[in-house]
Amino acid sequence: MNLSNLKPAEGSIQRDGKRVGRGQGSGKGGTATRGHKGAKSRSGYSKKIGFEGGQMPLQRRVPKFGFTNINRKDYKGVSLAKLQELVDKKVIKDSVTFEALVENRVVRKGDLVKILGTGELKASLKVSVHKFTATAKAAIEAAGGEAINL
Repeated sequence: MNLSNLKPAEGSIQRDGKRVGRGQGSGKGGTATRGHKGAKSRSGYSKKIGFEGGQMPLQRRVPKFGFTNINRKDYKGVSLAKLQELVDKKVIKDSVTFEALVENRVVRKGDLVKILGTGELKASLKVSVHKFTATAKAAIEAAGGEAINL
C-alpha cells in the first residue's frame, strides 16, 4: 500500500446526487422533483406535530376537562417513620433541617418538604422544614421535640 492506491472504505462515500431546481436543461428543473402544487411543493413546508392529513387530530378529538393550577406548590412528604429511621441509623442526632434531608438524599434541593404524621417518633427532635401536618406537629411535640416552619 502506498499513497497512489489509497481510497476511502467501501460505503463511506455517498454522492450528493443530482442538483435540483437548476433549470430545464439539468433534467431536474421546473418542479425540482416536488411534483405539482400542494403544501409539500412549497418552500418552508413543515408538517405540524400531530398532523393527520386533514383528519381531526387526536389531541383535538379527545375530550379535555378539569383545571390545572399553574401556581400549585408540590410538597414532598417525609413521614415520621423516616425521621425515626434516620435517628436509628445515627445519621441525625437532635435536629432535622432541610439541608440535612438533602444531604441524606431524602429530598432534593429544589423540593418543598412537608412532614407527615405516619409512623411513630420516639426521639426528641428539633425539626425545621416548610410544612407539617397537624398530627405530625403533635407527635413531634409529644416526643419532646420542636416543629419550626421555614
